[in-house]
Amino acid sequence: MAQSGTSSGIDQRNFAEEFRPQDDLFRHVNGKWMAENDIPADRAAIGAFFTLRDKSEEAVRAIVETSSQASDDPISSKIGDLYASFMAEEKINAAGSAPIAETIRSVYGTESIEDLLALMAKLQRSETAGLIGFDVYNDPGNPERYLFQIQQGGLGMPDESYYREEKSQELLQKYRGHVDNILRLAGIEHSTEAAARILELETALAAGHWDKVTLRDPQKRYNLLSRADAIELFPALELWLSNLGVSESQSSEIIVVTPDFFRTAAKLLHEVPLRSWQDWLAMRVISSAAPYLAEEFVSEDFAFYGTALSGTTENKERWKRGVALVEGGLGEAVGQLYVAEHFPPAHKLRMEKLVADLIEAYRQSITALDWMSDSTKTKVLEKLSKFVPKIGYPAVWQDYSALEIKAEDLLGNITRANIFELERQLARIGQPIDRDEWLMTPQTVNAYYNPTMNEIVFPAAILQPPFFDATADDAANYGGIGAVIGHEIGHGFDDQGSQYDGDGALANWWTDQDREAFETRTAALVAQYDELSPLAAPQERVNGKFTLGENIGDLGGLSISYKAWQLHLESLRCVRRVSQTMSLSAAAVLW
Repeated sequence: MAQSGTSSGIDQRNFAEEFRPQDDLFRHVNGKWMAENDIPADRAAIGAFFTLRDKSEEAVRAIVETSSQASDDPISSKIGDLYASFMAEEKINAAGSAPIAETIRSVYGTESIEDLLALMAKLQRSETAGLIGFDVYNDPGNPERYLFQIQQGGLGMPDESYYREEKSQELLQKYRGHVDNILRLAGIEHSTEAAARILELETALAAGHWDKVTLRDPQKRYNLLSRADAIELFPALELWLSNLGVSESQSSEIIVVTPDFFRTAAKLLHEVPLRSWQDWLAMRVISSAAPYLAEEFVSEDFAFYGTALSGTTENKERWKRGVALVEGGLGEAVGQLYVAEHFPPAHKLRMEKLVADLIEAYRQSITALDWMSDSTKTKVLEKLSKFVPKIGYPAVWQDYSALEIKAEDLLGNITRANIFELERQLARIGQPIDRDEWLMTPQTVNAYYNPTMNEIVFPAAILQPPFFDATADDAANYGGIGAVIGHEIGHGFDDQGSQYDGDGALANWWTDQDREAFETRTAALVAQYDELSPLAAPQERVNGKFTLGENIGDLGGLSISYKAWQLHLESLRCVRRVSQTMSLSAAAVLW
């Protein structure tokens, strides 16, 4: 129940009374707001997440601009200088394509596929996207160690379906036109012919890519190979690793996420002419740098990726893009300042209570399951007891003292920041797992579950109204941030998370009968979502298999947050219908 001095936490001015809550709770709670608000031109959606992201963005802007005036603090100076290097619009426009001209000459100066591979790896150390995706992550089979992992890459479109599906062919031709345009801007001769070669090569690469549903399967993704076996699979790997700066000891074992792709890529490196690969790598250089070059590059890049691909008609203001750059390069340095200004310690204590209540609600619900055997149930409850909540901000902040930032060198800053992060990642291999590390900054309006660490993480920026309000009725917080907490815990038991045990290891820890029963139940959820269509595109259908994890998280999160609220009321020895309604209304505002 509401404590003295609290508000409800629900803005009833947005309610649309013409919709009864028992008929359409979402429109009852949000109908007036929906009628009065349009999607801004610089984004593809609007809602509670975006409103709060705007607030966080403004807060970070203030931090960045204040840092621009600080000369006595090294970290603040780095923040200010990185931002200043991006905001020097006149200088950037005057430079045109000059910042990448030498790199492009190097690409077309390669004399063999081996030369090109070596250059590609060196460019991947900095800001250029390449043929191979890579990361350093916990070994799913033994999450107490870090391993280097590689996976499919090389595409300019979001995934392989854009090259394969008939419905994407018009968009694919727009992509071809975009490639032609941006190559021409960079001064590349015969850009139309080069664009055709690039599209042909990317289409061949896409044929070796796994689709996005297959990529969700942790078992298929876990292919642990020795360095020698990985090189046998993809002979170019040895040269690529060497030029990327990955030592033999750092790559003694490698997780090859998508082995089919590397078979395809090996074949194409052997069969496709060098000129096609040069065109492709030149495009990767230009596309990776485009958001940081002169306005004609920015506009062309946005015309395709922002408008044609995503439906957004206006690019974000330059200061917003500058803030995003700073957050990408110096995220935790900004986060430390953000937390000091915007995250009261009391919020963390309140969140700890909410998380404990949600875990207890899950415990009771799991205990009551009638379709799960006692042996699996015991292990599920053990995993639940091992969940590690992280709230607000990391206990140990990342050290950026070795990163050099210059106020007059935008692309140099981006290169140095990428190399700095790559070296930080590689240095972790062979070291103990860093359990203080966060994969999001405190100023990020989001949350996540990390299966190999069995942790749920809630950055400071999401712990604000309308998700969380320390002065609001408890019901609003259970329906708001409580549903987020429940959602993230739910990921620990969804179609992916349920394959990791309580210590974060990818293992078969369910009985066969229980796994079959789980898949039967989730198949019904897949079928339900397969029938859904966007109002604006009734010819399209949701891919229920692809969205299954999020759907399980949403369904479980809302139901468990409501159960946690009921348990909370019982602990207070009172049950108020108005507060139960308020809890669901809070969820409707957000979801």
